[in-house]
Amino acid sequence: MTQQTHTDLETKMASSLDVVEAFDDFMNAFEGFKEANDERLTQIEKRMTSDVITEEKVSRINKAMDEQKRHLDALVLKNQRPSLGGSVITGPAQMEHKEGFDAYIRSGNDHGLRQLEEKALSIGSDPDGGYLVPQQISAEVGKRLANLSPIRSIATVREVSTAMFKKPFAQTGPAVGWVGESAIRPETATPSLAELQFPTMELYAMPAATSSLLEDSAVDIEMWLAEEVEAAFAEQESAAFINGDGVNKPSGFLTAPTVDEGSWSWGNLGTIATGSDGAFADSDVLIDTVYALKAGYRQNASWVMNRKTQAKLRKLKDADGNYLWQAPATADARARLMGFAVVEAEDMPDIATDETSIAFGDFRRGYLVVDRTGVSVLRDPYSAKPYVMFYTTKRIGGGIQDFDAIKLVKFGAA
Repeated sequence: MTQQTHTDLETKMASSLDVVEAFDDFMNAFEGFKEANDERLTQIEKRMTSDVITEEKVSRINKAMDEQKRHLDALVLKNQRPSLGGSVITGPAQMEHKEGFDAYIRSGNDHGLRQLEEKALSIGSDPDGGYLVPQQISAEVGKRLANLSPIRSIATVREVSTAMFKKPFAQTGPAVGWVGESAIRPETATPSLAELQFPTMELYAMPAATSSLLEDSAVDIEMWLAEEVEAAFAEQESAAFINGDGVNKPSGFLTAPTVDEGSWSWGNLGTIATGSDGAFADSDVLIDTVYALKAGYRQNASWVMNRKTQAKLRKLKDADGNYLWQAPATADARARLMGFAVVEAEDMPDIATDETSIAFGDFRRGYLVVDRTGVSVLRDPYSAKPYVMFYTTKRIGGGIQDFDAIKLVKFGAA
């Protein structure tokens, strides 16, 4: 076993132990939270109010749990990352592309990439427009985004090679009816089809590097580039998938028209009111939301909310005294609410009057993320001397593809 391999194994073992310890700390905090909250509820039942000290204790533990969960998620993600040894090369062409790209990033020498693109008769990628990132980097960025961007991780992701993706969608199925064996078969109605369009928009990041970093042969340039752009891309696209207005960015599901669930129609998202402005009247609204979704969608449904909303839900119990919110069973699992996974998305609005602060649905059927194939990089050593800038772009689109698959909880009287 080489020294490098031995070191990698030791690092992975240490990371695994860190995850186990962090998960144990989180579960211990949850037990402490339940005890403190039970004490608070008992005080309310006896005196119609609770001690300030008890309220502060519950709030303090709640915040600590949020911090521990974020720390745990970061450790799990770090443990899943590949070693700095670089990506696996699958053939001579990929090796040649990797070497050419590495030379371009480090020194600006694009001779190798020019030769490759001449072989492929490529006409759209030159030093003015940037070079296509090798497959290994493009795949790495995509995988890391799936871990960092909460909506991407539960939505359908489709790769396309054009600027626009169009998808027909049957709003109604074919009309059917019973008929006698010898009776005349009347013509049935034609299914209603809608064409959904998902344009891809340009998302960019511009990490900077010093010349000494680029000259250091021990640094994995591909890994460095992926780490630099992943957080920036994930933060921006996650916000757009939720609140994007569709202007130079994807269309977020919260920007779709909404109607009361009792009046739902295609093109709108149905809402279920809590019955109280900016608050829960009771936990029944969660049950109503679950069963507002058709059975076929509930099988793969998730709750989406931010951490402040989740903190409030941790305090709720059912009629039998059981907590509705349940801690994750393992370190890499999600917390659950009424048996369905909870996805924490910080771009969801806080609880306030008439805000739709909770979404519930089958996002794999309800929301579509469109990725245009490839990530491009343009090396710029001139604009910010002595730093070398890397203008990194990816084209991404998104929008609702099934308006019946997502429901929203509205914090209002009606």
